[in-house]
Amino acid sequence: MKTKHLIATAICILSLSACSNMNHTQQRTLSGAGIGAGIGAVGTVMTGGCVSCGAAVGAAVGAGAGYVYDKTK
Repeated sequence: MKTKHLIATAICILSLSACSNMNHTQQRTLSGAGIGAGIGAVGTVMTGGCVSCGAAVGAAVGAGAGYVYDKTK
């Protein structure tokens, strides 16, 4: 069990370090995806649905919303 947590932590740290040279559109799209995934996961936990499905749909909608928001600014 500790090995899984260690691997998950390492993946999170490595994935965050790849975000240093992003332009504004990429940053907004990624932050929209992250926020959407969180909201989708919480929403499906509250309604009793598939958490991973809700997170995936939320991430897709959030990424699209972040991209559209950036393009309209």
